[in-house]
Amino acid sequence: GNMSFSCLEPQVVPVTFLSSSSFLALRGTSGQDEIFVSFQFRTWNKEGLLLSSKLHQSSGGFLLYLSDGRVKINLHKTGRVLSDIVAGAGLNNGQWHSVSLSVKRNRVSVRVDNDVTSSAHAFIPLQIYSDVFFFGGCPSSGNISECNTSFGGFQGCMRHISIGNKAVDMISIQQNGFGNFSDLQIDLCGITDRCLPNYCEHGGECSQSWNSFHCNCANTGYQGATCHYPIYEQSCEAYKHRGNTSGFYNIDSDGSGPLGPFLVYCNMTDATWTIIQHNSTNLTRAKSANRENPHTVFFKYSASLDQLQATINLADHCEQELAYYCKKSRLLDKSDGMPLSWWIGRTNETHTYWGGSLPAVQKCACGLEGSCIDSQHYCNCDADRDEWTNDTGFLSYKDHLPVTEIVITDTDRPNSEAAYKLGPLLCRGDRTFWNSASFNTETSYLHFPTFHGEFSADVSFFFKTTASSGVFLENLGIQDFIRIELQ
Repeated sequence: GNMSFSCLEPQVVPVTFLSSSSFLALRGTSGQDEIFVSFQFRTWNKEGLLLSSKLHQSSGGFLLYLSDGRVKINLHKTGRVLSDIVAGAGLNNGQWHSVSLSVKRNRVSVRVDNDVTSSAHAFIPLQIYSDVFFFGGCPSSGNISECNTSFGGFQGCMRHISIGNKAVDMISIQQNGFGNFSDLQIDLCGITDRCLPNYCEHGGECSQSWNSFHCNCANTGYQGATCHYPIYEQSCEAYKHRGNTSGFYNIDSDGSGPLGPFLVYCNMTDATWTIIQHNSTNLTRAKSANRENPHTVFFKYSASLDQLQATINLADHCEQELAYYCKKSRLLDKSDGMPLSWWIGRTNETHTYWGGSLPAVQKCACGLEGSCIDSQHYCNCDADRDEWTNDTGFLSYKDHLPVTEIVITDTDRPNSEAAYKLGPLLCRGDRTFWNSASFNTETSYLHFPTFHGEFSADVSFFFKTTASSGVFLENLGIQDFIRIELQ
């Protein structure tokens, strides 16, 4: 329907302080011994002078400024600090924050985000000497000592500036010259979020100022400007090449990839073995289990399945010892060919071959070697005898490792019992170390498909040579190129 009246929203005119020397000088309310100034601001800088003016007889002044993301006001007279108030915290988060300052004779009050956070009293009368308030810095020609701070003027945006409860019309100031300003953008907040998108990788914490951003890489396991480069080696083999001895080390199997580092034991006595433990390494007995009520155990490792997969893929060889002890507890029901016990690997597939055997062959080590205690069976336990025996061996098919679950279903008959013991995951070798090529002439080369990098990418290699110069790598584009060479 028809509207007989409407309400107009007040126009919001932000102001951008482009540099630490930007300033806005505005006249105050003359003839009064009190001040009331309020405004909103947003910034990424931890430090910066927000507002300043002088006190009576030009013998002092006040500074309202940001320090470590907090608002502070400093009133001083003849070199002596009269009041030092701190308010708010984390105000350099790029959001709008409101500040109101009230000075009336003995009382000084600062309010941040409409919350009275602090107030103080001075014991001598305070009067405003100058009718001019400086937002941001000060004119260089003004020789105003109150503005000479170590952290410079404010860089960011302001809006809703009010002096003496009267809103400041920034458009009139811009058009009619009712004020003095320098290096400002009026009717625009030109702040830039340099942490969106976040270029800090691996959980690095992004912080920023007006001109730049910084990544805090503490406790990430990575270093560099964007937390891209791993602190730890990719394998135990790499630690051995550095001259390290056996011990616990953090490894980062995918280098600068998304997977984080984790702790392993490196055995470097002979061949270099990476040892990754799980939560159940002791011999464990199983009784009263059948197909309707199986005995199931889950193994949790000191690394995620993705980290384990990266470690296994990087290694030349991996293995895990699985020992199954049995007394009238079979692995296979020969009458129907159905497995009575099985194990599950990292890909969640069920496997019915056992230690020392081959994938897709429902056998144990003795079945391959022809040494089972009953030649009619392919596992010792399938002989179904009343005395203890075992089927023990190493599982070494990398795509199935490590073992994440064991299921036992044949221990509910009289005198039937089983026990199992799963060793740690063992891996040796580092495929990146020994995957080498020799360049015998100056025209020798390796050609790879076109390299496509987005925000970040890695190229790394080892080399040894007696030549004094040569090109290691070159990637040509339409205009730009990358070249790594020895000179």
